[in-house]
Amino acid sequence: MPRTYLVTGAASGIGEATAALLRARGHTVIGADLASGDIRADLSTAEGRDELAARARELTGGRLDGVVACAGVAQPDPLTVKVNHFGAVATLDGLRPLLAAGTDPRALVIGSIDSVHPTDPAIVDAALADDEERAVAASRAAVDRGEGQLVYSSSKAAVSRWVRRHAVTPRWAGAGIPLNVVAPGVVLTPMTRPLLDDPDMLKLVEQSVPMPLHGHAGPERITPLIAWLTSPDNTHVTGQVVFADGGADAVLRGDGTW
Repeated sequence: MPRTYLVTGAASGIGEATAALLRARGHTVIGADLASGDIRADLSTAEGRDELAARARELTGGRLDGVVACAGVAQPDPLTVKVNHFGAVATLDGLRPLLAAGTDPRALVIGSIDSVHPTDPAIVDAALADDEERAVAASRAAVDRGEGQLVYSSSKAAVSRWVRRHAVTPRWAGAGIPLNVVAPGVVLTPMTRPLLDDPDMLKLVEQSVPMPLHGHAGPERITPLIAWLTSPDNTHVTGQVVFADGGADAVLRGDGTW
């Protein structure tokens, strides 16, 4: 049965590939992105987040069956936590009423294998306290002391923990809405291409994200998992961070998490 999805970050990478797969399966997809798509919204700002929710209501008549929050950036800059955590949370919170009115509603956020790498507790704690001003200040402090790489991992760890906390609450599980995270390894997108084209950076990437199963992935390799988790077939998987990482999490953390 055809469904209606909203995908953020739909102009490139995993978001673009997800929208293409869902459309190929006969579903309606509303694409949202910063500079193009059905909805143009800057998810780093309160105004952009409000615009996303308002336009989604207009375009859908107040009903959505699936939301895939793919929009993200990977810069050593406070912008990263504003988009990756606060933008994603605002997307989910803002569109939850539309999902509640939909049929077999499902929601998903794109996380990252970087969430298992070192993070900055000050950034993560502020994000989970919903204190954007403090999270931005902590991100700026990390950059100033030469640890800007922690902003990205912290943003992905924070949004993953947010999902774990909220997926089982009355607002989500109680409303029959599975909420999950898909955490890829290294995906071949415009965001990663500059790193992978640099031999020295490629070596560092492969050391920090070892992927023994098939290596780096095209975005189209991640989308079938996203499509299943946001389909009516998924009735009981919720609150999970599902790694689609070629085995990187297993290499990096072993069996110690269990």
